[in-house]
Amino acid sequence: MKAQNDVKIQENRLTVYQMTLTGMMTALLCILGPLSVAVPVSPVPISLGSLGMYLAAAVLGRHLGTLSCLLYLLIGMIGLPVFSGYTGGAGRLLGPTGGYLVGFAFLVLIAGCFTGRFSQDRWKSRLWAALGMVLGTAVLYFLGTFWLACLSGISFYEALWAGVIPFIPGDIVKILAAVLLGTPLRGRLIQAGFLTGGALEKH
Repeated sequence: MKAQNDVKIQENRLTVYQMTLTGMMTALLCILGPLSVAVPVSPVPISLGSLGMYLAAAVLGRHLGTLSCLLYLLIGMIGLPVFSGYTGGAGRLLGPTGGYLVGFAFLVLIAGCFTGRFSQDRWKSRLWAALGMVLGTAVLYFLGTFWLACLSGISFYEALWAGVIPFIPGDIVKILAAVLLGTPLRGRLIQAGFLTGGALEKH
């Protein structure tokens, strides 16, 4: 009986840890999201928000990472200035660049599916994490470009040049940074008992 109670207490502790980490990641997204630089040739600014999303996927994985992203979007949607340029409100999600914000959730969800694979091999784990981020970014690019084209009345090709092409080099750097920083941090959190690994994770 005592053993069962100990297990339940441990499970509750892990749940509290996970909730805390999710809240901390959401706070980080709210800090990084508004930091942006306007691009003269594009309505889409260069933002550190995507770096935060890559880190959310790399550190927290699919479930908690996506939850932190959704909480961030909810906070911005109710009006708090956590989107690029310290803006907020539902109008940002429904505007021409809203597809990129909505695409963040798909980015984290897809990238998180690759988090922790081959965790016993450091380099394989990082390669899989990077692959997941690239695939997630491709989905984000497509959704954001399609959204921008439809609401701005321009062609998909023009929207691609306005909202994707100029940002590819920067996103590559962000992916590398997130893989190199986020993957080992996740491993340490799992070893410390703050996160639970998936079926493919044996830290």
